[in-house]
Amino acid sequence: MTPDREKAGWLKRIAIVGADESDEIGMVPHKGVLQHHSEAALNALDDAGLSLADVDGLFTAGAGFAATLQVAEYLGIQPRYTDSTSVGGSSFVMHVEHAAAAISAGLIDVALITHGETGYSNRFRKVSRAAMDPWFPAAQFEMPYHVGGPPGTYALACMRHMHQYGTTHEQLAEIAVATRKWAMLNPKALMRDPLTIDDVLSSRWITYPFHLLDCCLVTDAGGAIVLTSVERAKDCKKKPVWVLGSGEAHTHWTLANMPDLTTTPASISGPRAFEMAGVRHDEIDVVEVYDSFTYTALVTLEALGFCKPGEGGAFVSGQRTAPGGDFPLNTNGGGLSYTHPGMYGMFLLIEAIRQLRGECGERQVADAKLACVNGTGGALSSTGTLILGVD
Repeated sequence: MTPDREKAGWLKRIAIVGADESDEIGMVPHKGVLQHHSEAALNALDDAGLSLADVDGLFTAGAGFAATLQVAEYLGIQPRYTDSTSVGGSSFVMHVEHAAAAISAGLIDVALITHGETGYSNRFRKVSRAAMDPWFPAAQFEMPYHVGGPPGTYALACMRHMHQYGTTHEQLAEIAVATRKWAMLNPKALMRDPLTIDDVLSSRWITYPFHLLDCCLVTDAGGAIVLTSVERAKDCKKKPVWVLGSGEAHTHWTLANMPDLTTTPASISGPRAFEMAGVRHDEIDVVEVYDSFTYTALVTLEALGFCKPGEGGAFVSGQRTAPGGDFPLNTNGGGLSYTHPGMYGMFLLIEAIRQLRGECGERQVADAKLACVNGTGGALSSTGTLILGVD
């Protein structure tokens, strides 16, 4: 279908006009975080036919202390609007709604959203995230009992889903295998060797029920996108990708306060985005969701309403989400096989934009007009959902 931008309310005036990664992604020990931010920013602006001089709004997270200050200084810009919302991997998806609101309100004209992380190289540089304040609830009531870090918290949630709904290891492995098939079509993907369900199930345990190949990569990478108004978009190089609907939500930080271990805040942000866009689930052509673990992708599909709670395992079985299947999912290879520097939401956006512009070569989804993007952050704590479309 051709999206009706009039249904999208105030968002109908907002276009994404540029998207790109940093020059090198994967294992890049000779570059720092700010280099990934800046390379991605310049590449995305070039993709849009714009320059740093055009940017008056900067949105970012994950560049350490005072992220936007550091990135702005490194780029040599003095934006008049700044947003450093940082809620994990969903941050950059949420930034799109925030940037769209600022443009719609006339506060800015061109918004630059950037990301850069060196998750892989930091392990050798002895760089780590700041230690948790010992007064925080998680530090007091979870970490002393070895509940902490994404593998452990996501594993507990996944175990509850398996217990409650009968989800199996094989069904989780279906996601890893299908995602790898997409990665094999992406020259920028880190992991491109063929993968089978037996390979996933025989890979070493990380924390039950996750095998190694149920878990995302840890890489170095940067990414950026550029947004502007419908009027300014007319002068840009590429056809605009319209922001048709958006939603954001967060429900908890500590796992003990998670309202329901078997779902995510996408059950809140998803319906908001779909309602705002005025589209149905069966009209979506391509879906890009966070896959920090195979379980993350499975439970997100349920929370977004593509299938009912507990039906995610059956929904993804039979390589339905792989190339040639009827539900194209994570078409760049995802965090499981393409890249995952620490927070992955930016790369969901970049792939959705490229699919809608028809730029994906061998992995291109035919006639893609509508995309659903969902980022997840924290311990299944936060989500940002977008519906994007092209004319």
